[in-house]
Amino acid sequence: MGSSDRLFNRQRTVHEVLGGGLVADVILWRRSKLTWGILVVTLAAWVVFEISGYTLLSLSSCVLLLLTTILFLWAKSAAILNRPSPPLPEMHISEDMMNDVAAFARTHINAVLLAFQNIALGKDTWMFFKVAISLLLISVVGSLTDFLTTGYTSLVVILTVPALYEKYEEHFDKYVMAGYGSAVQFYSKLSEGYISKVQQWIAEQKKLS
Repeated sequence: MGSSDRLFNRQRTVHEVLGGGLVADVILWRRSKLTWGILVVTLAAWVVFEISGYTLLSLSSCVLLLLTTILFLWAKSAAILNRPSPPLPEMHISEDMMNDVAAFARTHINAVLLAFQNIALGKDTWMFFKVAISLLLISVVGSLTDFLTTGYTSLVVILTVPALYEKYEEHFDKYVMAGYGSAVQFYSKLSEGYISKVQQWIAEQKKLS
């Protein structure tokens, strides 16, 4: 399929648009075992939270308490029985790792702040509408369901819609572009008819006043 037939006339593939790295491989099922693992683990977590009634904070605290207790008793019994201690890796965060995380966070936070500044100053109308629509959708979805279900549903959408789009990209783009062409034609006819009459009426009213 030629680049002119692609949606938004984009030159890159879906994989390249998603970054072309591990995240893109997971989203597009290039690493199907890892993708399946993420879906199964998140589904299990969702079921546990929904059935047990635990919150994320309470469950995390219980798991950490159980893990800490097991390791503590293991270490104490190993010292008494002259057995090996728990095989723990070295728990240390390197300075380079923290610098990378800080640089990553700073870049994205600055991008968000710049976008907010452009919206607040009226410099980016398109970004304003995108943010407004996104916040409106989040508000509507949030009023219909809880955060955990929303998060799991969003993950399922992220791991299915891009992969389906990549598989049926040619058909999807063809129908969307055809629909866009029909919408443009409809708007042109509407503009030539009613909108031009309204503009003419406004001009006449200005002359009379």
